[in-house]
Amino acid sequence: MEKTCTEVWNSCLQIIKDNIPNQSFKTWFEPISALKLEGKVLTIQVPSLFFYEWLEEHYVGLLRKTVKKQLGDEGRLEYNIVVDKSSNTGSPYTTNMPSNGNGAEAKTQSMPIPVSINKDIKNPFIIPGLKKLNVDPQLNPNYTFDNYIEGDCNRLARSAGYAVAAKPGGTSFNPLMIYGGVGLGKTHLAQAIGNEIKRSVPDKLVIYVSCEKFCQQFVDSLKNNTINDFVNFYQAMDVIIMDDVHNFAGKEKTQDIFFHIFNHLHQSGKQIILTSDKAPKDLAGLEERLLSRFKWGLSADLQVPDLETRVAILKKKMYADGIELPGEVIEYVAHNIDNNVRELEGAMVSLLAQSTLNKKDIDLALAKQMLKNFIKNTSKEISMEYIQKLVCEYFEVPVEMVKSQTRKREIVQARQISMYLSKSHTKSSLKTIGAFFGGRDHSTVIYACQTVEDLIETDKKFKAYVNDIQKKLKMS
Repeated sequence: MEKTCTEVWNSCLQIIKDNIPNQSFKTWFEPISALKLEGKVLTIQVPSLFFYEWLEEHYVGLLRKTVKKQLGDEGRLEYNIVVDKSSNTGSPYTTNMPSNGNGAEAKTQSMPIPVSINKDIKNPFIIPGLKKLNVDPQLNPNYTFDNYIEGDCNRLARSAGYAVAAKPGGTSFNPLMIYGGVGLGKTHLAQAIGNEIKRSVPDKLVIYVSCEKFCQQFVDSLKNNTINDFVNFYQAMDVIIMDDVHNFAGKEKTQDIFFHIFNHLHQSGKQIILTSDKAPKDLAGLEERLLSRFKWGLSADLQVPDLETRVAILKKKMYADGIELPGEVIEYVAHNIDNNVRELEGAMVSLLAQSTLNKKDIDLALAKQMLKNFIKNTSKEISMEYIQKLVCEYFEVPVEMVKSQTRKREIVQARQISMYLSKSHTKSSLKTIGAFFGGRDHSTVIYACQTVEDLIETDKKFKAYVNDIQKKLKMS
């Protein structure tokens, strides 16, 4: 007995659910419904064009493999995209995104996943006399300097990237090592350099490759006895961007081959750009001779962006997508998600998706409701440490100074407001609050709270300060 479209799709969902985070599955796959199964073609319905584009960009490989597993090698997936008519009374209809430029819209048409999505780098034979190869640089065109927001967290790395892009191989930043934690923009910056080089000098041979892909290609070349072609290909490049070089750890033969490629490129004045999750001195499992070469140029770190930079990143993304959101929503997301840029953008995309599905305007209440699985602080009790950090960021004073004995006006003001808010928003005793803020006694806390209350009643500017900070606390 043949399976129905629903049974096939449910089997696909079981596989997909095991391969992606639960929140992503709920957001992007639960709203999908199976429409029909004709031969080896499964048609599914997605709720919007936004949904289709997101699936195509992020999950096309997983979908393709899953459908083929259920329907065989000839299995194919097609979409029906729900589009709202401009009339408020009309019911939704499905439409096809024109792929041939004719712009025609037709009911219940569908869009197949492209058959070929494999962008494996080719390792062609180097023909004597052939000066330039036809090479796909493997760069994402969306990764540019224009949409890479500068802040204190990345200023050195971004500036060095600009210098390298302007004169690849001609600066002292060779190699340029960009390192930092997950989701801080290493790949974005590295590829932005490559895209800028291709824009300004199109005939430069630029290649972006992950360390994992490079290692796999090396293994394949050993199996196929094409190691010379593999080495010659990479040595022919003008710019090589190697992502996640920490994955070389423990792979001695691959390190050895990259060592020789590195030497050839460097001696030839070619540019090398590397990314890693750690500084060269902290990388384990790599040969010392390779590590020493990683240290030849500049090592620039990427840190977690501060609040202002996070707000700027979200505003830039919303502007690029043509979306307007209330400032308090952007501040809420930026304030509460401070781990990395990837999580920050993912939370905002999830919020937009949920808004589209529920057909609700995005306000602060909806943001809190929809993003509770992303935002960890919502369920936490506000701590004195957090209040102190927030007040210090607001007045731009060092955190350590609030606990010091200084009597500078701006420091005293930040300390007194921090004590006042700690008394209002935590369960801590006066004695505990005083001890936290530099070992002061409870009478100092009482005086600070009274001073703040008096100023709130008599000084409008001071009252505005406290109200702004209170607002930020409520958003958290």
